[in-house]
Amino acid sequence: MKITRVSYERLDLTLSVPYTIAYETVSQTSNFILKLETDSLHAGFGCAAPDLEVTGETAEKTQEVIEQVILPFLKGHSPFTYTRILEELKSLCPDNPSVLAMVDMALLDLVSKNAGVPLYQYLGGFQDSIETSITIGILGMEDTLAMAKDYAKRGFRILKIKGGINLEEDIDRMIRLREEFPHTVLRFDGNQGYSVKDSIAFVRATQHVGIQIFEQPTKTKTDHTLGEVTHAVGIPVMADESLKTLDDAFRLAQHDLIDMVNIKLMKVGGILEGMHINSVAKSAGLEAMVGCLDECALGISAGLHFALSRPNVHFADLDGHLDLVNDPFQGLFELKDGILYPSDAPGLGYRG
Repeated sequence: MKITRVSYERLDLTLSVPYTIAYETVSQTSNFILKLETDSLHAGFGCAAPDLEVTGETAEKTQEVIEQVILPFLKGHSPFTYTRILEELKSLCPDNPSVLAMVDMALLDLVSKNAGVPLYQYLGGFQDSIETSITIGILGMEDTLAMAKDYAKRGFRILKIKGGINLEEDIDRMIRLREEFPHTVLRFDGNQGYSVKDSIAFVRATQHVGIQIFEQPTKTKTDHTLGEVTHAVGIPVMADESLKTLDDAFRLAQHDLIDMVNIKLMKVGGILEGMHINSVAKSAGLEAMVGCLDECALGISAGLHFALSRPNVHFADLDGHLDLVNDPFQGLFELKDGILYPSDAPGLGYRG
Protein backbone atom coordinates (compact mmCIF):
# COMPACT_ATOMS: atom_id res chain seq x y z
CA MET A 1 0.00 0.00 0.00
CA LYS A 2 1.39 3.40 -1.05
CA ILE A 3 0.17 6.93 -0.38
CA THR A 4 -0.87 8.35 -3.75
CA ARG A 5 -2.50 11.64 -2.78
CA VAL A 6 -2.16 13.96 0.21
CA SER A 7 -4.61 16.78 0.90
CA TYR A 8 -5.88 18.85 3.80
CA GLU A 9 -8.76 21.04 4.90
CA ARG A 10 -8.77 23.88 7.42
CA LEU A 11 -11.75 24.09 9.78
CA ASP A 12 -12.28 27.37 11.62
CA LEU A 13 -14.78 26.38 14.28
CA THR A 14 -16.74 28.48 16.75
CA LEU A 15 -17.49 27.36 20.30
CA SER A 16 -21.16 27.51 21.23
CA VAL A 17 -20.12 28.43 24.78
CA PRO A 18 -16.81 30.33 25.10
CA TYR A 19 -14.79 29.49 28.20
CA THR A 20 -12.18 31.20 30.35
CA ILE A 21 -9.09 29.66 31.93
CA ALA A 22 -6.29 31.29 33.92
CA TYR A 23 -4.44 32.72 30.92
CA GLU A 24 -7.05 33.21 28.16
CA THR A 25 -10.66 33.17 26.99
CA VAL A 26 -11.42 30.82 24.09
CA SER A 27 -14.30 31.36 21.65
CA GLN A 28 -13.02 29.68 18.48
CA THR A 29 -10.45 27.18 17.29
CA SER A 30 -8.77 26.09 14.06
CA ASN A 31 -8.43 22.40 13.20
CA PHE A 32 -6.64 20.95 10.18
CA ILE A 33 -7.79 17.68 8.66
CA LEU A 34 -5.26 15.58 6.74
CA LYS A 35 -6.43 13.02 4.18
CA LEU A 36 -4.11 10.30 2.90
CA GLU A 37 -5.35 8.42 -0.15
CA THR A 38 -3.68 5.20 -1.23
CA ASP A 39 -3.53 2.72 -4.10
CA SER A 40 -5.83 0.49 -2.04
CA LEU A 41 -9.44 1.11 -1.04
CA HIS A 42 -8.41 2.82 2.19
CA ALA A 43 -7.93 6.48 3.09
CA GLY A 44 -6.52 7.73 6.38
CA PHE A 45 -7.50 10.86 8.30
CA GLY A 46 -5.79 12.90 11.00
CA CYS A 47 -6.44 16.12 12.90
CA ALA A 48 -4.19 18.96 14.07
CA ALA A 49 -5.44 21.44 16.67
CA PRO A 50 -2.70 24.04 17.21
CA ASP A 51 -2.71 26.07 20.41
CA LEU A 52 -0.09 28.77 20.93
CA GLU A 53 0.19 28.29 24.72
CA VAL A 54 0.11 24.49 24.76
CA THR A 55 1.63 23.35 21.45
CA GLY A 56 3.52 26.53 20.58
CA GLU A 57 1.84 26.75 17.16
CA THR A 58 -0.37 29.29 15.47
CA ALA A 59 -2.94 28.26 12.88
CA GLU A 60 -1.06 30.20 10.21
CA LYS A 61 2.26 28.49 10.96
CA THR A 62 0.53 25.12 11.06
CA GLN A 63 -0.98 25.67 7.63
CA GLU A 64 2.40 26.75 6.26
CA VAL A 65 4.12 23.60 7.56
CA ILE A 66 1.39 21.36 6.18
CA GLU A 67 1.66 22.91 2.73
CA GLN A 68 5.44 23.19 2.55
CA VAL A 69 6.53 20.02 4.38
CA ILE A 70 3.76 17.48 4.93
CA LEU A 71 2.01 17.43 1.55
CA PRO A 72 5.14 16.88 -0.58
CA PHE A 73 6.83 14.58 1.94
CA LEU A 74 4.16 11.91 2.46
CA LYS A 75 3.29 11.09 -1.14
CA GLY A 76 4.79 7.77 -2.25
CA HIS A 77 5.48 6.44 1.25
CA SER A 78 4.09 3.20 2.60
CA PRO A 79 1.99 3.84 5.73
CA PHE A 80 3.37 0.62 7.19
CA THR A 81 6.67 2.45 7.74
CA TYR A 82 4.92 4.94 10.01
CA THR A 83 7.63 4.89 12.68
CA ARG A 84 10.32 5.88 10.19
CA ILE A 85 8.07 8.50 8.60
CA LEU A 86 7.37 10.12 11.96
CA GLU A 87 11.02 10.07 12.99
CA GLU A 88 12.00 11.82 9.78
CA LEU A 89 9.25 14.40 10.20
CA LYS A 90 10.44 15.22 13.72
CA SER A 91 13.60 16.66 12.21
CA LEU A 92 11.69 18.52 9.49
CA CYS A 93 9.11 20.14 11.76
CA PRO A 94 10.38 19.80 15.34
CA ASP A 95 8.29 22.69 16.67
CA ASN A 96 4.95 21.47 15.34
CA PRO A 97 3.64 18.72 17.64
CA SER A 98 0.01 19.00 16.49
CA VAL A 99 1.15 18.53 12.87
CA LEU A 100 3.06 15.41 13.90
CA ALA A 101 -0.01 14.21 15.79
CA MET A 102 -2.13 14.73 12.68
CA VAL A 103 0.21 12.63 10.54
CA ASP A 104 0.52 9.99 13.27
CA MET A 105 -3.29 9.65 13.41
CA ALA A 106 -3.69 9.41 9.65
CA LEU A 107 -1.01 6.74 9.28
CA LEU A 108 -2.35 4.64 12.15
CA ASP A 109 -5.87 5.09 10.80
CA LEU A 110 -4.69 3.64 7.51
CA VAL A 111 -2.86 0.62 8.87
CA SER A 112 -5.66 -0.32 11.28
CA LYS A 113 -8.20 0.04 8.45
CA ASN A 114 -6.02 -2.30 6.41
CA ALA A 115 -6.12 -4.75 9.31
CA GLY A 116 -9.90 -4.38 9.44
CA VAL A 117 -10.07 -3.49 13.15
CA PRO A 118 -10.71 -0.37 15.25
CA LEU A 119 -7.49 1.46 16.08
CA TYR A 120 -7.67 0.73 19.81
CA GLN A 121 -7.70 -3.00 19.03
CA TYR A 122 -4.80 -2.65 16.62
CA LEU A 123 -2.87 -0.91 19.40
CA GLY A 124 -3.63 -3.56 22.01
CA GLY A 125 -7.29 -3.25 22.98
CA PHE A 126 -6.90 -3.14 26.75
CA GLN A 127 -10.42 -1.87 27.46
CA ASP A 128 -13.50 -0.97 25.44
CA SER A 129 -14.82 2.13 27.24
CA ILE A 130 -13.64 4.92 29.53
CA GLU A 131 -15.40 7.60 31.55
CA THR A 132 -14.57 11.21 30.74
CA SER A 133 -14.76 14.40 32.75
CA ILE A 134 -16.45 17.49 31.36
CA THR A 135 -15.00 20.94 31.93
CA ILE A 136 -16.41 24.08 33.51
CA GLY A 137 -14.36 27.20 32.82
CA ILE A 138 -13.83 30.12 35.17
CA LEU A 139 -17.32 31.43 35.92
CA GLY A 140 -19.20 33.08 38.74
CA MET A 141 -20.80 30.92 41.39
CA GLU A 142 -24.33 30.79 39.99
CA ASP A 143 -23.19 30.09 36.44
CA THR A 144 -20.88 27.37 37.70
CA LEU A 145 -23.70 25.68 39.60
CA ALA A 146 -26.11 26.01 36.68
CA MET A 147 -23.63 24.41 34.29
CA ALA A 148 -22.86 21.63 36.77
CA LYS A 149 -26.57 20.93 37.13
CA ASP A 150 -26.98 20.73 33.36
CA TYR A 151 -24.05 18.32 33.03
CA ALA A 152 -25.43 16.16 35.83
CA LYS A 153 -28.76 15.93 33.98
CA ARG A 154 -26.84 14.81 30.89
CA GLY A 155 -25.29 11.95 32.86
CA PHE A 156 -21.79 13.28 33.52
CA ARG A 157 -20.39 12.15 36.86
CA ILE A 158 -16.96 13.82 36.69
CA LEU A 159 -16.48 17.60 36.61
CA LYS A 160 -13.18 19.33 35.90
CA ILE A 161 -13.25 22.89 37.24
CA LYS A 162 -10.93 25.56 35.85
CA GLY A 163 -9.43 28.18 38.15
CA GLY A 164 -6.21 29.98 38.93
CA ILE A 165 -7.28 33.64 38.77
CA ASN A 166 -8.89 34.20 42.17
CA LEU A 167 -7.95 31.84 45.00
CA GLU A 168 -10.86 32.65 47.31
CA GLU A 169 -13.44 32.33 44.56
CA ASP A 170 -11.92 29.01 43.49
CA ILE A 171 -12.17 27.69 47.05
CA ASP A 172 -15.76 28.88 47.41
CA ARG A 173 -16.79 27.30 44.11
CA MET A 174 -15.31 23.92 44.99
CA ILE A 175 -16.91 23.89 48.44
CA ARG A 176 -20.30 24.84 47.04
CA LEU A 177 -20.07 22.27 44.25
CA ARG A 178 -19.43 19.54 46.80
CA GLU A 179 -22.43 20.68 48.85
CA GLU A 180 -24.72 20.69 45.82
CA PHE A 181 -23.31 17.56 44.14
CA PRO A 182 -22.17 15.21 46.91
CA HIS A 183 -21.64 12.20 44.63
CA THR A 184 -19.90 13.92 41.71
CA VAL A 185 -16.17 13.41 41.18
CA LEU A 186 -14.42 16.79 41.22
CA ARG A 187 -11.11 17.66 39.59
CA PHE A 188 -9.44 21.08 39.61
CA ASP A 189 -7.15 22.62 36.99
CA GLY A 190 -5.17 25.70 38.00
CA ASN A 191 -3.74 26.20 34.48
CA GLN A 192 -0.49 27.63 35.94
CA GLY A 193 -2.33 30.40 37.82
CA TYR A 194 -1.11 29.70 41.37
CA SER A 195 2.03 30.21 43.37
CA VAL A 196 3.22 27.43 45.65
CA LYS A 197 1.69 29.28 48.62
CA ASP A 198 -1.67 29.63 46.89
CA SER A 199 -1.62 26.00 45.78
CA ILE A 200 -1.10 24.75 49.31
CA ALA A 201 -3.73 27.14 50.66
CA PHE A 202 -6.23 25.92 48.07
CA VAL A 203 -5.72 22.26 48.94
CA ARG A 204 -5.92 22.88 52.68
CA ALA A 205 -9.12 24.93 52.35
CA THR A 206 -10.77 22.30 50.16
CA GLN A 207 -9.50 19.23 51.99
CA HIS A 208 -13.00 18.12 52.93
CA VAL A 209 -14.20 18.50 49.33
CA GLY A 210 -12.31 15.41 48.21
CA ILE A 211 -10.74 16.72 45.00
CA GLN A 212 -9.56 13.78 42.93
CA ILE A 213 -6.86 15.51 40.84
CA PHE A 214 -5.02 18.84 41.20
CA GLU A 215 -3.80 19.73 37.71
CA GLN A 216 -0.93 22.06 36.79
CA PRO A 217 -1.29 24.66 39.55
CA THR A 218 2.05 26.42 38.88
CA LYS A 219 4.03 27.81 35.94
CA THR A 220 5.58 25.47 33.40
CA LYS A 221 9.15 26.75 33.46
CA THR A 222 9.62 26.24 37.18
CA ASP A 223 9.61 22.49 37.76
CA HIS A 224 10.74 22.92 41.34
CA THR A 225 7.55 24.78 42.27
CA LEU A 226 5.41 21.96 40.89
CA GLY A 227 7.50 19.56 42.96
CA GLU A 228 7.07 21.68 46.07
CA VAL A 229 3.31 21.51 45.68
CA THR A 230 3.39 17.75 45.06
CA HIS A 231 5.37 17.12 48.23
CA ALA A 232 3.29 19.51 50.36
CA VAL A 233 -0.26 18.37 49.58
CA GLY A 234 -2.13 15.14 50.09
CA ILE A 235 -3.93 14.90 46.75
CA PRO A 236 -2.47 13.82 43.38
CA VAL A 237 -0.77 16.61 41.44
CA MET A 238 -0.85 16.27 37.65
CA ALA A 239 1.46 17.81 35.05
CA ASP A 240 -0.18 19.18 31.91
CA GLU A 241 1.50 22.19 30.30
CA SER A 242 4.78 21.14 31.97
CA LEU A 243 4.67 17.85 30.06
CA LYS A 244 5.12 18.28 26.31
CA THR A 245 7.94 15.87 25.41
CA LEU A 246 9.38 12.52 26.36
CA ASP A 247 12.29 14.37 27.97
CA ASP A 248 9.79 16.30 30.12
CA ALA A 249 8.21 13.06 31.27
CA PHE A 250 11.56 11.56 32.21
CA ARG A 251 12.72 14.70 34.05
CA LEU A 252 9.51 15.12 36.03
CA ALA A 253 9.42 11.44 36.94
CA GLN A 254 13.14 11.17 37.73
CA HIS A 255 12.99 14.04 40.22
CA ASP A 256 9.68 12.92 41.76
CA LEU A 257 7.97 16.21 40.93
CA ILE A 258 4.46 14.93 40.11
CA ASP A 259 1.98 12.15 40.81
CA MET A 260 0.22 11.98 37.44
CA VAL A 261 0.60 12.97 33.78
CA ASN A 262 -1.88 14.43 31.31
CA ILE A 263 -1.06 13.12 27.83
CA LYS A 264 -2.59 15.25 25.10
CA LEU A 265 -1.81 13.96 21.63
CA MET A 266 -1.61 17.47 20.18
CA LYS A 267 1.09 18.65 22.57
CA VAL A 268 3.23 15.49 22.58
CA GLY A 269 3.12 14.73 18.85
CA GLY A 270 0.71 11.83 18.52
CA ILE A 271 -0.11 8.34 19.69
CA LEU A 272 3.31 6.75 19.24
CA GLU A 273 4.99 9.47 21.30
CA GLY A 274 2.16 9.25 23.80
CA MET A 275 2.94 5.56 24.23
CA HIS A 276 6.56 6.34 25.05
CA ILE A 277 5.53 8.97 27.60
CA ASN A 278 3.01 6.60 29.13
CA SER A 279 5.70 3.92 29.47
CA VAL A 280 7.96 6.34 31.35
CA ALA A 281 5.04 7.26 33.58
CA LYS A 282 4.19 3.62 34.21
CA SER A 283 7.78 2.75 35.09
CA ALA A 284 7.79 5.61 37.62
CA GLY A 285 4.46 4.61 39.17
CA LEU A 286 2.64 7.62 37.73
CA GLU A 287 -0.93 7.20 36.50
CA ALA A 288 -1.92 8.75 33.20
CA MET A 289 -4.88 10.71 31.91
CA VAL A 290 -5.53 11.29 28.22
CA GLY A 291 -6.66 14.87 27.66
CA CYS A 292 -7.41 17.08 24.69
CA LEU A 293 -7.47 20.59 23.31
CA ASP A 294 -10.32 22.17 21.37
CA GLU A 295 -10.50 19.33 18.86
CA CYS A 296 -13.19 18.10 16.52
CA ALA A 297 -14.51 14.59 17.08
CA LEU A 298 -11.82 13.10 14.80
CA GLY A 299 -9.09 14.26 17.17
CA ILE A 300 -11.10 13.14 20.19
CA SER A 301 -11.54 9.73 18.57
CA ALA A 302 -7.76 9.35 18.32
CA GLY A 303 -7.38 10.25 22.00
CA LEU A 304 -10.07 7.75 22.89
CA HIS A 305 -8.46 4.91 20.93
CA PHE A 306 -5.10 5.66 22.54
CA ALA A 307 -6.65 5.71 26.03
CA LEU A 308 -8.41 2.39 25.46
CA SER A 309 -5.21 0.68 24.32
CA ARG A 310 -3.04 1.30 27.40
CA PRO A 311 -3.39 -0.32 30.86
CA ASN A 312 -1.78 2.65 32.64
CA VAL A 313 -4.43 5.11 31.40
CA HIS A 314 -7.06 5.30 34.13
CA PHE A 315 -8.51 8.73 33.44
CA ALA A 316 -9.86 10.66 30.46
CA ASP A 317 -10.67 14.29 29.79
CA LEU A 318 -11.98 14.03 26.24
CA ASP A 319 -14.67 16.68 25.93
CA GLY A 320 -13.06 19.18 23.55
CA HIS A 321 -15.53 18.51 20.74
CA LEU A 322 -18.75 19.03 22.65
CA ASP A 323 -19.09 22.80 22.21
CA LEU A 324 -17.84 23.02 18.63
CA VAL A 325 -20.42 24.35 16.19
CA ASN A 326 -20.76 22.42 12.90
CA ASP A 327 -18.22 19.72 13.73
CA PRO A 328 -18.26 17.60 10.54
CA PHE A 329 -17.17 14.42 12.29
CA GLN A 330 -20.13 12.65 13.86
CA GLY A 331 -20.76 9.07 14.87
CA LEU A 332 -17.13 8.09 15.40
CA PHE A 333 -17.87 7.05 18.99
CA GLU A 334 -20.72 7.06 21.48
CA LEU A 335 -20.95 9.24 24.59
CA LYS A 336 -23.51 7.94 27.04
CA ASP A 337 -23.83 9.06 30.68
CA GLY A 338 -20.31 10.41 30.57
CA ILE A 339 -18.79 7.18 29.23
CA LEU A 340 -17.07 7.03 25.83
CA TYR A 341 -17.47 3.96 23.64
CA PRO A 342 -15.61 3.51 20.31
CA SER A 343 -17.40 2.37 17.20
CA ASP A 344 -16.77 -1.05 15.68
CA ALA A 345 -15.64 0.53 12.41
CA PRO A 346 -11.99 0.04 11.39
CA GLY A 347 -9.41 2.70 12.20
CA LEU A 348 -10.69 5.89 13.79
CA GLY A 349 -14.19 5.14 12.55
CA TYR A 350 -14.32 7.71 9.73
CA ARG A 351 -14.74 6.57 6.15
CA GLY A 352 -14.84 9.98 4.46
